[in-house]
Amino acid sequence: MNGLRNKAFALMAAACFLMVFMAGAGLAQNAKVNINTASVEELMQIKGIGKVYAERIVSYRESNGSFGSIEDLQNINGIGPKTIERIKDFVTVSETGQDTAS
Repeated sequence: MNGLRNKAFALMAAACFLMVFMAGAGLAQNAKVNINTASVEELMQIKGIGKVYAERIVSYRESNGSFGSIEDLQNINGIGPKTIERIKDFVTVSETGQDTAS
């Protein structure tokens, strides 16, 4: 009987851990990435933005200054309206890191 109780407890503990882990992952996905301050690694957290695009974003920002709007990302080779539409809910543009989506 104790063996069954221990297995039930372990199963419940694993289920609780999984629920907490999934909730945390959901919170991380809801956080917006500021394209004016994000590192290559942070930009790569945006679904559809890999290392090459992230490096292009940082390089463009370093050469041209801050982005005025999310749509300014279209100035980067390979990023067009479809990409903007896909990522717009996950990015923001601001100097101070405030959540000011355009």
